[in-house]
Amino acid sequence: MQSLDRFVLDHSDEWARLEDLTKDLQRTRQKLTPEQLDELLMRYERTSAHLSHVRSTYGDPQLTARLTRAVSDARAVIYAGQDRAGGAARTFFRSTFPAAVWVARSQIVISTAALLIPFAAVAIWLANSPAAIEALAPPALREAYINEDFESYYSSAPAAEFSTQVLTNNIRVSFLAFVAGIALAIPTILLLAYNGANVGVAAGLFHDAGQADRFWGLILPHGLLELTAIIVAGAAGIRLGWAIIVPGDRTRSKALVDEAQRSVSIIIGLIIVFILAGLIEGFVTPSSLPTSARISIGAAAFAAFWGYIFAFGPAAAAEGHTGRVNDRPLIRELDDAPTGDNAALTDVPSP
Repeated sequence: MQSLDRFVLDHSDEWARLEDLTKDLQRTRQKLTPEQLDELLMRYERTSAHLSHVRSTYGDPQLTARLTRAVSDARAVIYAGQDRAGGAARTFFRSTFPAAVWVARSQIVISTAALLIPFAAVAIWLANSPAAIEALAPPALREAYINEDFESYYSSAPAAEFSTQVLTNNIRVSFLAFVAGIALAIPTILLLAYNGANVGVAAGLFHDAGQADRFWGLILPHGLLELTAIIVAGAAGIRLGWAIIVPGDRTRSKALVDEAQRSVSIIIGLIIVFILAGLIEGFVTPSSLPTSARISIGAAAFAAFWGYIFAFGPAAAAEGHTGRVNDRPLIRELDDAPTGDNAALTDVPSP
């Protein structure tokens, strides 16, 4: 067994550096730079490992007290002035969520195609096939749907109540699209296609009746953002299914866990998007504003969402954010630092 004196001699400079760095940071009270954070975390973890070794091997009270104080002070500096809940929320919306969406960009393209291709196919077919229109519904029902039912739906309840109903339905659809991905993504793609085809039926009916402007004036204000969110949720489900099919160098269970954590980040972030889409659908779509104004509001919300993703997503991914719910590339999980008796003593000699 290495003697206590030799152990202290070998590592006292490291402890002194941690103590000095901690005191300097306590005195200046400045926000940690990435370089300072990296050094502080590295020295914190090493000293924590040494503390564990001293406790289990030497039991020296003075050295134990010194290292305990050094580790405690360093930990306080790392978390100094941080509102953990607020910091977690900031990290989520600045890094985790946009990184999760950015990482899923290829699947977003697939999800978009799964929704828009059936939409376009059904809409074009109905708009150009009198036989298909006649087979769809009797003339009286079509006329009622176009002239009354479609528009009255958006004012079928008070705006606040209607927005809540829309929010609940959209979250349910997005959750189904995500969870269905576990079945190799096939149900997710079918769900997207079904929703796209349903909207395509309405588009085809309005185009056939020569009221295309009215349809787009009612669907675009909220639909741009709402369908975007559903498409992104579908992409999360597709990634989940693809992780099972092609796990890469991970086991399938590990790949599934990784993608589930990333998908949960996406669904949590999309709740805010669905709230905004529901407010637009409840208050803007049925309003007396000019059609151009209503569409402009929807377009602005759509542009704001994608502007946010493109502004933060690539940068967050470049910094090492994976988009998973437990994602912490810079501030590593300190609670897992080696402070217990079973800590990993990387450079501490074994007895």
